[in-house]
Amino acid sequence: MENSGIARGTRALVIATAIAALLIALQSVFSQLSAPRIYTADDSEIAVSPGDRFSVQVGEEGAGGYRWIIADPRPDPAVLRAAGSRVVPGGPRAGSGRVRRLGFRAVRPGRTDLRLLRCRRCGTGAADEPGARSLNFRVTVGGPPHARGGSRQVVGWRAAPSGRG
Repeated sequence: MENSGIARGTRALVIATAIAALLIALQSVFSQLSAPRIYTADDSEIAVSPGDRFSVQVGEEGAGGYRWIIADPRPDPAVLRAAGSRVVPGGPRAGSGRVRRLGFRAVRPGRTDLRLLRCRRCGTGAADEPGARSLNFRVTVGGPPHARGGSRQVVGWRAAPSGRG
């Protein structure tokens, strides 16, 4: 075998680095394929399968003291369960701020309503406080689990300020 001018240790390091880069790329692709679906205020109909995870993304206005909660009437826990929330950067647009993603898990076939409320005090009557806003979603959990990448119907909807529509 001819000596290529690369030391044996260096060659092993280059191969190990290439393998690590390939594994990182594969992990990134697989995580994108299996990532939960993200819905926004423009989506009023959410169709998922049992076991699916999804998030509803809402604006995070930290300055006003407002927060988003799952409002009454709460979704049927036999159909849909909350799975936490997190704040993430708003996206590629400059000045888009941060957003909150409220996570959910589809449990079993059925239909339930999900109501999110942006409120400051978030107690009784919170929907009527100035600046409150509600978002309503109809969540349908149907049939066997979707194959990843399967189509899911989402219909657009505009949110109205709470108490006005």
